[in-house]
Amino acid sequence: MQLLFVHPNFPGQFGPVLSRLSKQPDVECVFLSNHASGMHEGVRCIPFKLRGGASQFTHYCSRTFEKAVWSAHAVYEACEAAQLNPDVIIGHSGFGTTVFLQELYRCPIVNLFEYYYYAHHSDLDFRPDFPPQAITRLRAHARNAMILLDLQTCTTGYAPSAWQKSLFPKEYASKLEVMHDGIDTELWKRRPAPRRIGSEVIGDDMRIVTYVARGLEAYRGFDIFVRVANRIAQEMRNVLFVVVGSDRVCYGNDLSHIKTKTFREHVIQMEQPDLARFRFLGTLPKSQLANLLSMSDLHLYVTVPFVLSWSLLNALACECTVLASDVAPVREVIHHEHTGLLGNFFDVEGLAAQAIRVLRDPQQYRQLGLEGRALIEREYGLAKVVPQFVSLFEKVVTQSRKHRASVT
Repeated sequence: MQLLFVHPNFPGQFGPVLSRLSKQPDVECVFLSNHASGMHEGVRCIPFKLRGGASQFTHYCSRTFEKAVWSAHAVYEACEAAQLNPDVIIGHSGFGTTVFLQELYRCPIVNLFEYYYYAHHSDLDFRPDFPPQAITRLRAHARNAMILLDLQTCTTGYAPSAWQKSLFPKEYASKLEVMHDGIDTELWKRRPAPRRIGSEVIGDDMRIVTYVARGLEAYRGFDIFVRVANRIAQEMRNVLFVVVGSDRVCYGNDLSHIKTKTFREHVIQMEQPDLARFRFLGTLPKSQLANLLSMSDLHLYVTVPFVLSWSLLNALACECTVLASDVAPVREVIHHEHTGLLGNFFDVEGLAAQAIRVLRDPQQYRQLGLEGRALIEREYGLAKVVPQFVSLFEKVVTQSRKHRASVT
């Protein structure tokens, strides 16, 4: 069976599953992306190149769609030149990566549907302190254009969580299954790592609080985290706050509300934390991050209702005691006082109080980390997820062949 994966970035969300599928007998994995080429751990990589895209003259609301159309055409051209013969095409919805491939192949198309955008009562306006501009609300509607095309043209699709599936129009519900990308529980597990950050040795009497995000931004509550950290620091002298993430805004409109170059600078300027108590590590390789999470006495995950971060699931897999925002996507994995702790996103005092209780006696809360690990193994581990993907691919291939036989 030839599986053709398409995503602008290799390996995108498909990395965990690819690592297993590419090793299965009678399975050939091909991956189209913007840059990767050659063979990568058993995956044949083919680049596609955009010949155009959105510009400053493209309407702000249609720029996402404009770029997606150029991507779709680039993928089409790359596939045509490569002379592939896929049995299943798997792509990430919204990027325009698969919508034209129905003109090249008669095989089923499976799309990952990650998010459907809303202008109101959503991630966009969850934070009243960072209100969206009117044009941003309009853009939220337009951003669904390619997603709707994918919903219409794909054979079937999947969403990583029940909450994410619930966001999509009800008329497409029968086309969507709930399947997560998968967590490699052999990589993400608690390790007997030395208590060391770089060359700095962390004493056994110190408590370590971890925070991990793709970007240090308002969507992922970086400012809330710092406020909570300040409150903890006032009560406890033996706590170190370790931050992993890049100095950029991946989502939201933070930069239009601040005067500093980065959101981190803004938060530090406003909250005036004792920086001697913080370690900003930037981004880390997976293995180093797993080592850090293995040292964590408490992991804070602060987020608006949005796509659930891999970092939360990785932290649970590493048996971290997690304190997280009480929002719908998080509640699918954090069951209060069972797999972790929940608190109101805006309640700094309440979050700090829960954190202090954990940090005063981390051992008392170790069971939460053990239950979190068990949940990941049971519901999100590759041993559970990969067979789901194989079953889905086999099902759509069988259905496609039966359909073609019935019409010939």
